[in-house]
Amino acid sequence: MTPVLSAEDVRFSYGKNEILHGVNFSARQGELIAVLGPNGAGKSTLFRCLLGLLNGYRGSIRIEGREVGAMQPREIAGRVAYIPQTHTHTFHYTVLEMVLMGTTHRVRGLRSPGEAETAAARGALAQMGIAGMERRSFTRLSGGEQQLVLIARALAQGTRLLIMDEPTSSLDYGNQLRVMQRVQALARQGYMILLSSHNPQQALLFADRILALHDGVILADGAPREVITPALLQTLYGIATRLADTEEGRLIVPLLKEDPPCSAGTKI
Repeated sequence: MTPVLSAEDVRFSYGKNEILHGVNFSARQGELIAVLGPNGAGKSTLFRCLLGLLNGYRGSIRIEGREVGAMQPREIAGRVAYIPQTHTHTFHYTVLEMVLMGTTHRVRGLRSPGEAETAAARGALAQMGIAGMERRSFTRLSGGEQQLVLIARALAQGTRLLIMDEPTSSLDYGNQLRVMQRVQALARQGYMILLSSHNPQQALLFADRILALHDGVILADGAPREVITPALLQTLYGIATRLADTEEGRLIVPLLKEDPPCSAGTKI
């Protein structure tokens, strides 16, 4: 099966400062992949390259076999959807209006979204279990509800590839779990989902696969129970841990009896 997304020897520099040092991975339909790494590891730069927002990368990035650097923005929007971690509130859009924004790449010229686009938006809301919210103001929703709306907006684009930037970073504990359950359900429906996370426990519970990014290179790539080890967590975050198996899954237990000094490479 041809990968839906692939990166081969991807490198990117800001001036003379190389951020990505030859990233390689491929992803297939139906996978939920979590990208772990500390601040400054290169996660945001990698995502911006994958989305075609940084055209100066070297190497190859392909979406459904097409080189990203050779595609126009409208074509990229038809193949991959991006879900940010937050949304700046400027106008009091309704939920339906917010989700309709995901269909704009289908609309030519100055046309407004029509019946087909509205049907796609409502279908996306139903898929996320929030169809009853379409008339509510987006700005008056809870953080968890807003994140579900942003995911619905991405689904309305009609793509099967979703890239999410820390989708639960601003949510409380309960909403983090509820959103991740919805995200996992999308992967089971055949979506390919690549998300960044600062929460290795969350990735261990929900992801099918983990990419561990550190200093612009992938240190580990594989199944969560194989990849997440105390040694890897020490390298990524500078924290000593142990793993504990329970009936609900494997848990990461930080060893905080001693407060270790920050290592030279640790960023706070």
